[in-house]
Amino acid sequence: MLAAMSGGVDSAVAAARAVEAGHDVVGVHLALNRNAGTLRTGSRGCCTVEDAMDARRVADRLGIPFYVWDFSERFQEEVVDDFLGEYAAGRTPNPCLRCNERIKFAALLDRAIGLGFDRVATGHYARVVDTASGPELHRAADWAKDQSYVLGVLDAEQLAHCMFPLADTPSKAEVRAEAERRGFTVASKPDSHDICFIPDGDTRGFLAERLGDAPGAIVERDGTVVGEHAGAHGFTVGQRRGLHLGVPSPDGRPRFVLEVKPATREVVVGPREALAVVELGGRRISWAGEQHPGLANGLAVEVQIRAHADPVPATASLVGAELVVRVEEPLSGVATGQSAVLYLGTRVLGQCTIDRTVAAEPAPV
Repeated sequence: MLAAMSGGVDSAVAAARAVEAGHDVVGVHLALNRNAGTLRTGSRGCCTVEDAMDARRVADRLGIPFYVWDFSERFQEEVVDDFLGEYAAGRTPNPCLRCNERIKFAALLDRAIGLGFDRVATGHYARVVDTASGPELHRAADWAKDQSYVLGVLDAEQLAHCMFPLADTPSKAEVRAEAERRGFTVASKPDSHDICFIPDGDTRGFLAERLGDAPGAIVERDGTVVGEHAGAHGFTVGQRRGLHLGVPSPDGRPRFVLEVKPATREVVVGPREALAVVELGGRRISWAGEQHPGLANGLAVEVQIRAHADPVPATASLVGAELVVRVEEPLSGVATGQSAVLYLGTRVLGQCTIDRTVAAEPAPV
């Protein structure tokens, strides 16, 4: 078994549990950054030289072989370039899903199987359940740490080769306590937050540096110009801060980004209630196991549109090649490029990348 070791406490304990369960474990750290920094800054970023050394120390303590695999070129192409391309097209991508889809459970898994490993163990909080019809992906026991959303892009073949040793752990505190008992120096290491390849957290600056300036207008839904911007790629649906509008709204209430139009370089703004969405659709679909037959005629599900959002009741249907999801109560701030992950109880059915949304109220003519 291959244990993916990021240098954090979760993957360290996951590897230890795999060893303790009797598996023949080899640890591997993925070098994803072409210009990896030496040190992390608190909880920001990952994939630094320090992270690789932390992973090696855990592997040494466990007495398992350890390697560093350089996936930086593929990470740049499949995740970073995709991230830039999506923002340039006016969409809001989730790079963690892309990394899981194309690197951690595609490139890594392919190489592992090619080398003769039967499974890859990671420190994700999620659960794989083997059934008569194949593997299913389910939420972890600790819903506060559940990461099934960012794993919703995995298919049945990939799930069959996954192992998540932290699946039934009741809390992150227990993982840290176990790491402390095992003598791991990463026991109190902060969790990683933000986008790993933007360690300073300045997404707008990162995009501006790589996509350049493309000035345009900030407009109301009726086309009235209320401001200017240096680049539409610096905005996302639901955003309020950083608009710097020169014309106040008639009612004095704040405006929010409703739409980004890269073709015309326009950023459309409006009141909070205009963010309400009752339907979404997408054609880039994947199924986390066997496709549910009820989707042909409309299936009662829950849908989650962000990693830390609450799931909401909805009806999901396959209409031709499109997955259409209609929610019982409006969602707010849904952007194209995000992933809509479907749940049936704790089970992840699959996901789609959102291509379109339907507003709860029509825009003024």
